[in-house]
Amino acid sequence: MTDLGARLDLRLVPAALTAWAVTAVSITWAVGPLLAAAGAGVGVGWAALARWRGEQAPVFRTAGVAVVGAAVVGAGFAVAAAMRSDAAREHPIAQRFGAVATVTVTPGEEPRQLGSGRLMFRAALSQFDGAEMTGSVVVFAQAQDFGDLMAGQPVRFKARISRPTRRDLTVAVLNATGRPTVGRASPLQRAAGAVRDQFARSARDVLPADQAAILPGLVLGDTSAVSAPTATEFKTAGLTHLTAVSGANVTIVCGAVLLSAGLVGPRAAVGLAAVALVAFVIVVQPTASVLRAAVMGAIALVAIASARRRQAVPVLAAAVLGLLIAAPQLAVDAGFALSVSATAALIVLAPGWSARLIARGWPKPLADAVCIALAAQLVTAPLVAAISGTVSVIGVLANLAVAVVIPPITVLGTAAAAVCWLLPAAAGLLIRFTGPELWWLLRVASTAADVPGAAVSVPSGLGGVLAVAGTSLAALLVWRWVTVGVSRCRPHVKRSSGERDGRRSASDPG
Repeated sequence: MTDLGARLDLRLVPAALTAWAVTAVSITWAVGPLLAAAGAGVGVGWAALARWRGEQAPVFRTAGVAVVGAAVVGAGFAVAAAMRSDAAREHPIAQRFGAVATVTVTPGEEPRQLGSGRLMFRAALSQFDGAEMTGSVVVFAQAQDFGDLMAGQPVRFKARISRPTRRDLTVAVLNATGRPTVGRASPLQRAAGAVRDQFARSARDVLPADQAAILPGLVLGDTSAVSAPTATEFKTAGLTHLTAVSGANVTIVCGAVLLSAGLVGPRAAVGLAAVALVAFVIVVQPTASVLRAAVMGAIALVAIASARRRQAVPVLAAAVLGLLIAAPQLAVDAGFALSVSATAALIVLAPGWSARLIARGWPKPLADAVCIALAAQLVTAPLVAAISGTVSVIGVLANLAVAVVIPPITVLGTAAAAVCWLLPAAAGLLIRFTGPELWWLLRVASTAADVPGAAVSVPSGLGGVLAVAGTSLAALLVWRWVTVGVSRCRPHVKRSSGERDGRRSASDPG
């Protein structure tokens, strides 16, 4: 079998990983200038060494290109991250920590319920005590006052200013102390909000309560109506990622549009897929996480549609570099790490594993489904463990069990969301067709959550990452050792049998 690494273009990967690492470190600790100097030193030193050794060892020159490129990129990203980090730490609002001020912010996402009547959301600061001021803030407020707030809708209120609890370029934490004065969102955002509300109403009209609550989460990422027990079951079963807009949603929606290529032609189908992608992002809300999912989903779609993983890897690396330039805070965002790792697993690991299973006689659809679920679970499990302190043991089986129903739910639900405002009856009919699939999804989540030991507690943070990553790597190595051993033994057994048959034939002239 051909070596996987020989078929992948990994030249941009060192630069992307270096940029990611130095940006994260520079934001978390004030060591950006030190990293920039170290990167410059490594680049200059390796370039000189490669030039000295190049004629004697050409491979040294080739490796030098990657090392010097990564060092230069790392130095540049370290300087940029250090400047952004210094600006956040020295922001004028830092002089008012502990005080109460009147602020105006624009939410970048829907408020997230925290329980006990509280909610939180991330926002962009626009005014501080009447003065123009910018910066990223986190807002905590009462749900009764801010519960109807939508992304992009300016809001003015009094708040107590606190120091940020995380180092992610956030300049302050605002604890709302007064009732808000809410402005108007843009017409596009209001239209998107109306579509989401109408879609939720249509689901409630035609589906049982539990199914109507989960459908907006699966299609549009709106989990506001999902009950706490259902959320716990999804978490235990390793299915929580299904209720967040991810690259998989984008891939399914655009992939369904691309199926029209036979009717309208490949170029028109690609254009329609692009329109569907833009419309989907607008309706779901163009928050940072959704835009990130759109980029990753588009990359995965290109990889799946073209079957060219060699091109998909540098595109993914370039996307990481571009996103880190536009939003350096993504370097310390767990959602970004999950998106990138899941996309990498989809385009790097899953196809190779699937090919091996197909070579052993597995049907291609089954092999693809198993390998996609397994690759995504193995790669993202350490990050999930670090975030939640638990890892789902039954997650692979649960994801495999629901894999067949997620595409129809996504496609039918998205189509219903697209027509619900103009054709409510048609939307209701489409939503009805998601009922059996939703019933199966909820039953799988409930059954998996009831399995003893379905989720195992692990240390959160770095300890959980190392523990789960080590276990996954060990399991993967054992599986590879067993499969390679079996494949080596099979030819030997066949040759021995053939040799015995040959000897018997030679000794038996009749």
